[in-house]
Amino acid sequence: MKKLITASLLLLSIIGATAVAGDKINVVYHVSEAAKVPFVLNNMQNHIDGVGGPENINLVLVAHGPAINALTDIEATDKVRKAAAKLQEQGVELDICGNTLKGFNLTLDELLPGFVEVSQGGVTRIGELQSQGYVYIRP
Repeated sequence: MKKLITASLLLLSIIGATAVAGDKINVVYHVSEAAKVPFVLNNMQNHIDGVGGPENINLVLVAHGPAINALTDIEATDKVRKAAAKLQEQGVELDICGNTLKGFNLTLDELLPGFVEVSQGGVTRIGELQSQGYVYIRP
């Protein structure tokens, strides 16, 4: 019985955490592998489409580590470039880990347009968003 109550409370807290004023859901996507960047961006677009449009969701992408290699202006494929631009046009927040920028000796100017540096670090940003009720997805 305790397990059932605990599971029910957990489910209710997860469901409750996704709702905000205006019934938008809050979701943070996490990517750290360069090879997964196109897949994650596609998933995010599918998520927007699946909830009926960008007006129904607050989406944040937090990228760090080797994923940065797929997000530099020089290395990004046309598919990644177009997907990131479309997501940004729909209000998706694109965050890049400040520690990763330093570690890879890159600046924001070298990334695709629209990325914002999170100086506290990518994983710290993810934790902050989760504490604000964002659902965490790492495809």
